[in-house]
Amino acid sequence: MKKISIIACAAALFLTACSSKQQTEENNSMKTVRLIYPQWQGASISQWITEVKNPDDASRGYYLGAQLLDFLAPKNDGQKTLTVPVPLEVGDRTPQDGVIDRDVIVDISRSATEMLDAEQPSRIITLGGECSVSVVPFTWLAKKYDGDVAVLWIDAHPDITLPGDVYPAYHAMAVTAMMGKGDSKILATLPAQIPADRILFVGLRDWERQQIIDRQQEYGMRHLTVEQVREDSDFILQWIAGTGAKHILIHFDMDVLDPAEIIPAVGVVADGLKMAEVVRIINDVSAAHNVDALTIAEPMPRTAINIRNMLGGIKLFED
Repeated sequence: MKKISIIACAAALFLTACSSKQQTEENNSMKTVRLIYPQWQGASISQWITEVKNPDDASRGYYLGAQLLDFLAPKNDGQKTLTVPVPLEVGDRTPQDGVIDRDVIVDISRSATEMLDAEQPSRIITLGGECSVSVVPFTWLAKKYDGDVAVLWIDAHPDITLPGDVYPAYHAMAVTAMMGKGDSKILATLPAQIPADRILFVGLRDWERQQIIDRQQEYGMRHLTVEQVREDSDFILQWIAGTGAKHILIHFDMDVLDPAEIIPAVGVVADGLKMAEVVRIINDVSAAHNVDALTIAEPMPRTAINIRNMLGGIKLFED
């Protein structure tokens, strides 16, 4: 199968899958915001992006990734676009209380919460950014809907690390943060918590170390394998029905995708979901339930970064 190394095809396909329902909202009072959330500070990934020579450019790649998702995603005039302010300066990335760029993340999280407070949406489509960009929107909606939410976390990794673990980046702590576990300063910015039994992992295949396997078991968190959802979405729909939740929040980390088909993210873990399979899952859930949040996360546009840097070296652009 031909391998695709850029993000464009995937982003357009995934967001097209959601646009029809967004454009025909049943209730005219339903307010959807398109939240551009280009946070990159929650990751430490430059060592894995060897195609990009400057490690700072690699670190900030998520910022460009969020802009590309916004450009590629179908537009809907009924949705207001909000952009979370995210600084581009790369400072001293020494972990603070076990979290890289902790204070910057606190400031960004507070800003995102304030923006949602001011806008009061019913549905949030988030275009990131590393995968912690779901934390504020999901916990904000959990508060709005009095905890009557369930989360589908479609990802190759469970993102349940904690401060003090060997990898000190917040994007790997996203799910534990939603659960109210982690750094106290970050948690203080979040509107609510989502319990473990309201979170279902879909597509996990890389736990990285035994500690994470043990932690998932300790928390009693369920997951469905790629093979369990490849043909249909029945197991997902059964789990949702079992929660009784009325409001479904979907996180889609692009590293869940099969690298034999496309490599749009940092993670390259074999035997993932196909693009069409992820679209089918989102559409099936949306057809049966109220999907009030969709996040597309972890875009790492390696080729686009290098093209941008190449163009930046042409002096004619400066004249």
